[in-house]
Amino acid sequence: MSIRSTTTLYATAALAVLVVLSMPVSAMQELPTLQLPLLADFAGESASTDARYAAASVMASADNKGLPFVIVDKKDAKLFVFDASGRLRGASAALLGLASGDRSVPGIGQRPVTQILPAERTTPAGRFMAQPGRNLQGEDVIWVNYSEGLAIHRVRPGNSQEQRRERLASATPQDNRISLGCVVVPVAFYETVVSPLLGRSHSVVYVLPEQSAVYALFSAQSP
Repeated sequence: MSIRSTTTLYATAALAVLVVLSMPVSAMQELPTLQLPLLADFAGESASTDARYAAASVMASADNKGLPFVIVDKKDAKLFVFDASGRLRGASAALLGLASGDRSVPGIGQRPVTQILPAERTTPAGRFMAQPGRNLQGEDVIWVNYSEGLAIHRVRPGNSQEQRRERLASATPQDNRISLGCVVVPVAFYETVVSPLLGRSHSVVYVLPEQSAVYALFSAQSP
């Protein structure tokens, strides 16, 4: 859905409300139930304008197809998990790909980790149909794009010099760029929010771009 169509949708809904409120009570009683666009409920959680736009676009167009959905805000290094009705079930800081960029290198999911260059360690933007599964170590993960090796998973000990847990706990997103490209969250968040909601069936993951406008992602979904 483009930014123009989303704006038009909400403007039309607002106009409809004003028209109804100006009617006599007797006329209101004869109207069918008014269906207004649903809004994502962030439950008071702080979120960027991009994240809120993305969530509103998902709900206005029903793009999640009745499935739970995730918004990954790369600029803020933050992940939001919503149930199918658009209610926020949890939000967390996230570790993302070391390099800036919105595309993956072709075939990167088939390469050994040691052959992935620092500049290739991006978290690609886009809309992904995700599903639960296991990695080569047998760990349960949420596969965002299996062929590219892109997943949401728990933080692992890793190299002590990377200080992954400390990066997740820091107050700024600048030091959250450290992964090979996967979206990495705290263990407790994965086990209490991600796994119960996303670990049973399919979900939709929206990774917001960092090098282009967010509305372009939803314009690309329009017919």
